[in-house]
Amino acid sequence: MSSDYDELLAATVQHLEGLQEHGVRHVHVAPETLAALSQPAPRRAAPVAAPAPAIVAPPPRGFQSSVSSVQSPVQTPVPLPAQAPQLETNNLKLKTFTELRTRALACVKCPNLASSRKNVVFGVGSLDAELMFVGEAPGADEDAQGEPFVGKAGQLLTKIIQTMGLSRETVYIANILKCRPDTPGQTSGNRKPTPAEMATCLPYLHEQIDLIQPKVIVALGATAVEGLLGKGGGIMKLRGKWQTYRGTPLMPTFHPAYLLRNQALGEKRKVWEDMLAAMERLALPISEKQRNYFLKG
Repeated sequence: MSSDYDELLAATVQHLEGLQEHGVRHVHVAPETLAALSQPAPRRAAPVAAPAPAIVAPPPRGFQSSVSSVQSPVQTPVPLPAQAPQLETNNLKLKTFTELRTRALACVKCPNLASSRKNVVFGVGSLDAELMFVGEAPGADEDAQGEPFVGKAGQLLTKIIQTMGLSRETVYIANILKCRPDTPGQTSGNRKPTPAEMATCLPYLHEQIDLIQPKVIVALGATAVEGLLGKGGGIMKLRGKWQTYRGTPLMPTFHPAYLLRNQALGEKRKVWEDMLAAMERLALPISEKQRNYFLKG
């Protein structure tokens, strides 16, 4: 086995360990990468080293078992020269995203938020996600756990994502504001982030979008729509109508918390129609059962 291959493997493992130290919990693996990792490593049959297979954002969990299969020798080399540049590109993307997250975790641009928060809620999901959900700000549960949409509204969002045939690991979920809005004198409840707070924090979201490059963004709720599009008070009018944000198609829809307050079948169907529109834009398969959710019999 070539020394270049050994060095590349060691660098990949070191990079993943660094991500884990910075709190990254999920790293997406492209299907073609899993197929490449299942191939044995090339035996060096000549002075020229065989290039290593591309590794696109491999996950920390289960990685060692994949490595062991890569190191199994075979009689015939399996050269994969076209994948080496892709590895370099994705390593750079991971490195840039980790640096962005590190900056966000240390941010104190809003002193009132920095002094009252428990955690900076950066975002979660795949760096190669085609679908991105954006909410307004973390609540108490999110502030405590450091992950967006983990409370009751977040659990409903997770169910919606799963009903679309996706998972939290294959989409990306973030908020405009990375810190929970402080609530002086209040023991419970949340408040709406101010326009100034959102404007201060928005550059972090812009960098997330630019790195992930989703094909569709779903804005969850009136405040998120206002923070992204600068249009306030119009979620009832904007909901379900495609917008564009930084060159990306954006679908405004109701916040999951709204559906928890309003259990009407018609309101649930409106949100689901928005999700169907997003699925169609992404060319995802849609079953008849999915199309008929929340329709009266």
